[in-house]
Amino acid sequence: MARPREFDEAIVLDAAIQCFWAKGFEATSMRDLIDCMGITGASLYNAFGDKRALYLKALAHYLENSFGERVIRLESTLPARQAIAAFFEEIIDRSMSDIQHRGCMMVNSALEAAPHDAGAQVIVDDFLTRAEGFFRRCVESGQNDGTISRSQPAEDLARLLLGVLLGIRVLARVRPQRALLESITRPVAALLEPQQSSSASPLPLPSITEA
Repeated sequence: MARPREFDEAIVLDAAIQCFWAKGFEATSMRDLIDCMGITGASLYNAFGDKRALYLKALAHYLENSFGERVIRLESTLPARQAIAAFFEEIIDRSMSDIQHRGCMMVNSALEAAPHDAGAQVIVDDFLTRAEGFFRRCVESGQNDGTISRSQPAEDLARLLLGVLLGIRVLARVRPQRALLESITRPVAALLEPQQSSSASPLPLPSITEA
């Protein structure tokens, strides 16, 4: 009969995420993981397998509990136009509060692991698909209620917003300057602004206090 686990899986996966996030997959050793997770090597192998298996598990956990949580919360509590604004506001705030300038674990994985690991590629593809889907749903909803311009197809605007998200997360690693990151969102705000309401306040990216 298998012994019950003596640790909380979510807590140790969060610790593994911090380790992989700081060093990347290749530079993170099993000793690093054991020390960060606070469990024995035997427990780690029994629960998660080898380093690659743990990395994929941690990456999927990060996707659900970081991006996934944010999307569900914003879509369920804010109108579409404000949800987009709040999304970028949170991304910039999170980027600026990270003193290690680690960027986004999903974007980092897209650059480091996904090109060489089919398992990581599947998770990264899921992230990109879900991010684009979130933006497209918001744009379509905003176009329907008149708060977002119809001058461009919702699909194109969603992919533009996805590109802005990736750009912000990469820049946050190498040039973590709030003014720079916020300046990227302003042209997007102008593009999303409904043409028929030019006198209205522009989409407040990153702030939503006046939306």
